[in-house]
Amino acid sequence: MKIIEKQSGVAFHLKKGAFLKVIDLQGEQVSDLVAFNANDKREKLSSGKTLDFESTLFITKGHHLWSNRGQKMMEIWEDTNGRNDFLLAPCSPETFQILYNNPTYHPSCFENLEQNLDAFGIPADDIPTAFNIFMNVQLDPEGTIRVEPPKSKAGDYVLFKACMDLIIGLTACSAEQSNNFKFKPIGYEVNPES
Repeated sequence: MKIIEKQSGVAFHLKKGAFLKVIDLQGEQVSDLVAFNANDKREKLSSGKTLDFESTLFITKGHHLWSNRGQKMMEIWEDTNGRNDFLLAPCSPETFQILYNNPTYHPSCFENLEQNLDAFGIPADDIPTAFNIFMNVQLDPEGTIRVEPPKSKAGDYVLFKACMDLIIGLTACSAEQSNNFKFKPIGYEVNPES
């Protein structure tokens, strides 16, 4: 197993047919996932297509993550927590300035994705809305969005199968509200190794 240290990220290749297991090692820690077609990086993960084609806000076991071109990118084979988010963008410097009135520097998922995906020739403007693994987003009847502590416990995981050759960006989320105000590492495994 490989470890993503708290408030950091990684990027790597994932071959078609390979499995990616993302593990909440200590509980209540979100992980942002983005994906790109390794053979044409203009094709990337799409929140809108996924929510449309899967007809649910609650993406979990048995669902697919879809691309902006309407192609299946990943299938969720297992999900021991069952609560993930595909509405909210990766936290960014602007997130902390606008939402949390924090004028000073703060680590962010967007910057971690940007720095790690740069090695694959993927610019910041191409980073899509992430699939927020373990993130607990709630909606009230008027449609107001609330971020609540993750329901995930230590050892909970989501197992994905790649439907095409992919470049993956993955983080241990940096936003206090998303992680019940504690930052922890995320584990991941690739089988077979890409």
